[in-house]
Amino acid sequence: MSWEETDGTRSRILRTASDLFAEQGYQRTSLRQIAERLRLTKAAILYHFPSKAHLLTALAEPLIRDLEALLDKAGALPGQQARWTLLAGWVDTMLAHRGPLGMLFHDLALVDRGSTYHRLMQIAMRANEIVAGPDAGRRDRVRAVQAIAMCSDPVVFMIDVPASVLRGDMLDGACRLLGEAPPDVAEPVDRSAPAADLTTPVTEVASSAVSATPERVGRRRPGRPRSMSPEQVRSARRMHLAGTHSADEIAAEFGVSRATVYRHLDADDDNETVLR
Repeated sequence: MSWEETDGTRSRILRTASDLFAEQGYQRTSLRQIAERLRLTKAAILYHFPSKAHLLTALAEPLIRDLEALLDKAGALPGQQARWTLLAGWVDTMLAHRGPLGMLFHDLALVDRGSTYHRLMQIAMRANEIVAGPDAGRRDRVRAVQAIAMCSDPVVFMIDVPASVLRGDMLDGACRLLGEAPPDVAEPVDRSAPAADLTTPVTEVASSAVSATPERVGRRRPGRPRSMSPEQVRSARRMHLAGTHSADEIAAEFGVSRATVYRHLDADDDNETVLR
């Protein structure tokens, strides 16, 4: 059970600290302000958290726990499945923790060089290795680092963009960067469902985003055609080039899968410009 699910004093302190950090920033929030909002003494806060840095570490724990679970899940899969399970699950985990916690990570590196900081570094290194794949060369390793950043930074810097739109754009960017389409299973997660809650384990979120079962890879949903007409391809390329639609939105517009969209965008069979 996470701190958000309980009503004890410690959980109340964490919720209030999270609110104040979001409102005025970590550096400008004092333990005294947290205590005053809760109508507690500063000593009561210090009883549960010896310092403000301990508060930040406790707030970061749910995200770290979920990312570690995602790495374990993706790391047990082969090749492309591992890469896209990791990337789609990474996006969904970041979006699930999109509130103040995401913004606090800028402060976390400054105030905590202990076990939490090292866990974050280990998470980043493991994620890069999974995305790059075994025996990856320098360019693949560089692109893996870029892909992870592409699936993280927009969550913090583009807080005005709806989660469903941002999810599609981030995965679209990762596809273009890595030069491959994911298996036709990375459907958007319903962010209104409980899976988007901070308290939901990432294993549930990631399984909704990317199926890890081999029998689903390459299987299309009934009723969705595998190809697009030449006119649809031209329209899709114009939409993609203009930057007005993500791959998810183009797929929805023409009633096809995202993999079908990428296949036609990357194909140069009618001598049109290939979009990257």
